[in-house]
Amino acid sequence: MKILNVILSGGVGSRLWPLSRKSQPKQYLPLFENKTLFQKTVNRNLEFCDEIIIVGNCENYLLSRKDLDNSGIREYKEIIEACPRNTAAAIAFAAFSVGPSDILFVTPSDHLIENGEMYKNSVERSIQLAKEGFIVTFGLKPTKPETGFGYIEADGEEVKSFREKPNLTTAEGFLKSGNFYWNSGMFCFQASVFLEELKNFEPDVYLASKNCFESIENRKLDFDLSMKIPSISVDYAVMERTKKIKVVPSKFEWSDMGSFESIYDHFLNQGHNVDLYGNMVIGTSIHSEFLGLKNTLLIYTDDAILILKKENAQDVKKVFERLELENPRLIN
Repeated sequence: MKILNVILSGGVGSRLWPLSRKSQPKQYLPLFENKTLFQKTVNRNLEFCDEIIIVGNCENYLLSRKDLDNSGIREYKEIIEACPRNTAAAIAFAAFSVGPSDILFVTPSDHLIENGEMYKNSVERSIQLAKEGFIVTFGLKPTKPETGFGYIEADGEEVKSFREKPNLTTAEGFLKSGNFYWNSGMFCFQASVFLEELKNFEPDVYLASKNCFESIENRKLDFDLSMKIPSISVDYAVMERTKKIKVVPSKFEWSDMGSFESIYDHFLNQGHNVDLYGNMVIGTSIHSEFLGLKNTLLIYTDDAILILKKENAQDVKKVFERLELENPRLIN
C-alpha cells in the first residue's frame, strides 16, 4: 500500500486577473516568499506521501515540470489532460493509475497552508480513516462568515450535510452554530473505494474516464475520448452522495488564495505596505496615492491595471469572463 499525493493543477485563477493568466495561472506565480503555491503544495506533503501524481493540462504541464525541477524533485507521475473535465474525472485518472489499495491524498495546487503540527495531525488522521475504507474530506474551522466557500455541517467526524456557497446572513449563522466547516477541496481515500463509489453514482463518468485513461500515450490523454466524459465535480459526483464519507475537522491555517481579498490579507500579514486607509498597491513601486478610497487594491502589470475595493474581490471573475470574449489577448 502506497500513499500518493495527487496534486490537481488545472485551474486558471480567473479571480486573480491580471496577475493570473492562462499562460501562468495563480499556482505558478512566485508571490509567496519567492515560491509558487504549486511548489509549496508539493513540498508540504513530501513527508506524508511515497509518491507524487500531478494531474495537469496541456497548457500548464511545462510550468509544473519547471516548478518541480526548481524544487529538486525528479521522481513523479504525470497525467496531462487534453481538456478540462472537472475534478471527478481528474481524480479518477489518478485512481486508475495506481493499485486498488493505494491511498490517494488529493490536494489542489493553489492553496496556502501553514505546515505545522495541526496540519500533520489532520493529514495523519485522514490517512488512518482512508485505510479503514472511508472517503475523507477536510473541514476547516471558519474564521469569518465567508460567502465564497461551500460548507460542511458535521457532528465530530460524521458529515450531516454539504451546503452551497451561502449568502452573508446564512454564513453568519453557520459561524455562530460552531458545527459548520469550510469545504477545503482536499480528500483522502483508497483508490478502489473511490472508483467503486464513482461507478455506483456516475457510471458514465467512470466508464468514459476509464476508456480515456486506457488510451493514454506519453502521459497525455486523448482529446476526443476526453470530450466524452461528463464534466462534474467530485463533490457532486461522490462526496455529497456516498455513505462512506467522513470529515476531519481541522484548525490549521488555510486559504484557497482564490481572490484578491485573500492576497490582500496574506500580504498584509507579511508586512506589505498599506496607507492609513488600508489601500494597497501590488506589482509596481511607482508612487501611488488614493483619494477618498478605503481598502482598495491597485494591481499593476505591464499590459493591464485593475483597481478594486477589497469586498468586490469575487467579481474579478466577471471581468476575466468579459475579456475572454472581448479581448482574449489580455487573459492569455
